[in-house]
Amino acid sequence: MHKVTLPERPHWREHAREVGFTFADMHGAPYWDETSAYAFSLEQIENDIEDPATELHAMCREAVVEILKSEQLMDRLAIPEAHRDLVAESWHRGDPEIYGRFDFAYTGNGPAKLLEYNADTPTSLYESAAFQWQWLEDQLAAGVLANGADQFNGIHEALVERFSAVFEPDSDLHFTAVGGNPEDYGTVEAMGWAAREAGLGAHYCDLEKIAISDEGQFLDHEDRVMGVLFKLYPWEDLLRDDYAAHIAGSRCLFLEPAWKALLSNKGLLPVLWQMFEGHPNLLPAFFEQDVTDAIAGRGLAAADVAEAFGRAETQLVAGHVTKPILSREGASVSIVKDGTIIEQSKNTDYAEHPRILQAYEPLPQFDGFCPIVGAWVIGETCAGIGIREDQSRITQDLSRFKPHYITP
Repeated sequence: MHKVTLPERPHWREHAREVGFTFADMHGAPYWDETSAYAFSLEQIENDIEDPATELHAMCREAVVEILKSEQLMDRLAIPEAHRDLVAESWHRGDPEIYGRFDFAYTGNGPAKLLEYNADTPTSLYESAAFQWQWLEDQLAAGVLANGADQFNGIHEALVERFSAVFEPDSDLHFTAVGGNPEDYGTVEAMGWAAREAGLGAHYCDLEKIAISDEGQFLDHEDRVMGVLFKLYPWEDLLRDDYAAHIAGSRCLFLEPAWKALLSNKGLLPVLWQMFEGHPNLLPAFFEQDVTDAIAGRGLAAADVAEAFGRAETQLVAGHVTKPILSREGASVSIVKDGTIIEQSKNTDYAEHPRILQAYEPLPQFDGFCPIVGAWVIGETCAGIGIREDQSRITQDLSRFKPHYITP
């Protein structure tokens, strides 16, 4: 894995406007950046990212079972008590999942390390699935990339296949996101595009325009009943909205399903470590309240994690990251080395939530930027990657998206 400076395509901005990629620049700064790209070997992709991501996803599904059996874990993940049956029933019914994204720290040497799992509402889907593939084709045609260069990107095709596998032909699906957000709409439209290609009906409705019928069913802005709804709106918020009381009786299948609330929660990370301690793609992780005194040298770790903490103590004291169990775009994240905060997010939107503590894995640096590898899981299999980089060690909402390719 290395970073390569490359010439930009002469007319990529015009193309972006033509295809509706309106957020290629945001707030006066580039979001899509093709002045350089990340290059991988095929072995790195297959052995260090693709296969581990697929394996981690299977491990996460095992974790769902463990969490559902434990009221203590449901408490720790802050799943509202009133809707725990909703979450559990969605799993036991086998409500289908469509997609998710693992975020990895990866240097190109050794195993990729899981930082978190965006299992419910990951964005950057359009630019990962479509725009960077067009970049590859254009740069191959222009001779900028050598013949035989490829890209780990079967995301769109995998989405089409997934929709085809889950739904009967001509089924009607609805898609929703908060109105007026181009980035969210780009993700939703990428989903709708795949659904239409799979032979399904795909209808969009702004989230705030959804209504409830007298019979308790969800209706779109044209009063059509929603039988299947893909919502780019996180379960941790939805389960706390007034609308949550109507979900169980609505006869609406939600995508992602309610059980994904257990995986889109950073409390998943200590659960995975407890279940699979020492796995090469995991970092030691604990609920902060269990190890606060031990990390500070003021006391012992909680009895049920004391032995595991003892095995990881040296690594955690040397460096760890604190993260709220519910947090997005790096908000309220802090990095601590040898007892001193070396970096923390300026966004404190999620500061009130309980935290987990995860061993610090330094990101590689290329020209002053730190990349994160996002591995897309479609269904239950990894199907491609997207890369975002930032000058900060904490990837945030305006971090740049970078294309990648596999060297021939």
